Amino acid sequence: MPAPSTVAEFLDLVRRSTIVSSDKLDARINEWNRTGTLPNTNEKAANQFIRDGLLTNFQAKQLLQGRWRRFMLGSKYKLLELLGAGGMGAVYLCEHIFMRRLVALKVLPVDKLAEPSMLERFYREARASAALDHPNIVRAYDIDQFDKLHFLVMEYVEGSSLQEIIAKSGPLSIERACHYIAQSANGLQHAHEAGMVHRDIKPGNLLVDKTGAVKILDMGLARFFGNKSDNVTEKYDERSVLGTADYLAPEQALNQPLDIRADIYSLGGTFYFLLTGQLLFPEGNVAQKLVWHQRKDPTPVRQIRSDIPVKIEAIIIKMLAKKAVDRFQTPAELLLALTPWISSPIMPPTAQEMPQLCPAVVAISRQNESVNTPVTAGTMAPMPMMPGTAQSRPHTPARGYSQPETEPAVSRRTATLPEPDENESFGEDDPSADVVPTPKLPSKGVPLVAIIAGVVALAVALGSYFAFFATPASTSTTPIISPFTNPEPVKEEPEPDENAVMIKVNGREIASNVLLTRDGELVNVEFVVLSKGGMTNVYLNCRANFQDKGNFAAKLTPEAIKELKSKNIEPNDLVGKRIKVRGTIEKTKSNERETGSTHVTVRSADEIEILE
Repeated sequence: MPAPSTVAEFLDLVRRSTIVSSDKLDARINEWNRTGTLPNTNEKAANQFIRDGLLTNFQAKQLLQGRWRRFMLGSKYKLLELLGAGGMGAVYLCEHIFMRRLVALKVLPVDKLAEPSMLERFYREARASAALDHPNIVRAYDIDQFDKLHFLVMEYVEGSSLQEIIAKSGPLSIERACHYIAQSANGLQHAHEAGMVHRDIKPGNLLVDKTGAVKILDMGLARFFGNKSDNVTEKYDERSVLGTADYLAPEQALNQPLDIRADIYSLGGTFYFLLTGQLLFPEGNVAQKLVWHQRKDPTPVRQIRSDIPVKIEAIIIKMLAKKAVDRFQTPAELLLALTPWISSPIMPPTAQEMPQLCPAVVAISRQNESVNTPVTAGTMAPMPMMPGTAQSRPHTPARGYSQPETEPAVSRRTATLPEPDENESFGEDDPSADVVPTPKLPSKGVPLVAIIAGVVALAVALGSYFAFFATPASTSTTPIISPFTNPEPVKEEPEPDENAVMIKVNGREIASNVLLTRDGELVNVEFVVLSKGGMTNVYLNCRANFQDKGNFAAKLTPEAIKELKSKNIEPNDLVGKRIKVRGTIEKTKSNERETGSTHVTVRSADEIEILE
């Protein structure tokens, strides 16, 4: 339905959504009426509900756009926040209604069901995740279906990805980087012993929670060796590359057999990034990077950062060896090499490195903390292979590996995830579907000497930890959020500029300068085209003079222009007409708030409707 145009309409949508109970909603409205503080805009009312812990950012945003249905998936899960989105669907933070537990739901878009590979790959991800149970891997709890929606229920991690942490704080200290890489190797060893290779290890898929524990995310590309039924890749992905080009092992781009050593290469690229803040090959396109991984050495890590010990540089060089046989043969071997730098604990991430939770989610999160015990900061969970179980063991293929199949591939999404289609609905009627998890394979036997060594090392680490934290440190009350992309809080709109252009957004007339608070939002906009501007990209301007204060424009991508011309419509033909466009709001200049100018990017001619 249309976006609410008055506060009364907004409050009616809140009531109809049932997100806020009637008694709490009535109490808030009565308080406003009693004190004479009823907000004069929908955005101010939404922000008050957020501060009161009655709505989340995502819920408020949807209600402001007129969407009040579908905040529940069946009778189990309530949608709280949008955490991120990508090629395999959107990820939402949800509350399990009965257990009052936060979980992450990866939802496969309904329109993807038309693609034969998507549903199979989605369920393959569920099987891969269910086969692993380790404190350094994001756990999968369930896979379920509601109407036409298929979704994977995963562990919710309160923290940030290493990609985000580096973006906020810059390169890590040597000890901290070593701890995070060691914990990642710990999780990979577990996957290796289950006969699995991740195939997309990168900073964006390594999550650090607020205690300092690392968890490996995104098993969507994981592959079980020896499983002939796992043939989705062969069927649908014959001519593209699986993985992320910046971290791809040389053999992964050459259709060669893969094993855990490909993940060790990718982890080496991640180690390099954590210490330097740079990619192995910062320049070049995807094709060039794939070639350079095979033939070119990256800039030596000590040339970028001279305080890195020679032995750490040697470890990175070995992880990044072009030939798999020259790398560490198992993650356990890598762990052994890192032992001197991980014997002492490290402090947890700072509050500044962790995103924020809104008050509604904080309340549920704190309740979860009373029953969940986090992994100790800077330490690794007990494991049968750490340290030293593989130092003398020659390389053996992962369990179940016989003749590895060739690895065709699919173009992999980038780390930055786009926001899903705002108009996507939550399906119609369909029967529920369950997937039986693949049972976890037993771990390999471990020599007694190795077990004793592991226990001794673990005892030393725990002793150091308790000595280090004997004096309670001050705890921050700053709430933490998921490692995925966090939606922006609802912002209060500025007062309309007297010179701003008046346009219709989602059926509501507003001033164009108000759009400056909605960067990245997908909207429908109606306006009269008064001129055309731009060169490579064409702007349909709402004001004849592009520099006029309060200018608004629709920016047509080359693809949209090409589609228009295929319909015998030139951009010039739109001048003087009232049109309706659908696109993403973007700011146009470095001094937007001074000029009040902005535009909506339109990517397809189908998103342009001529009204008159």
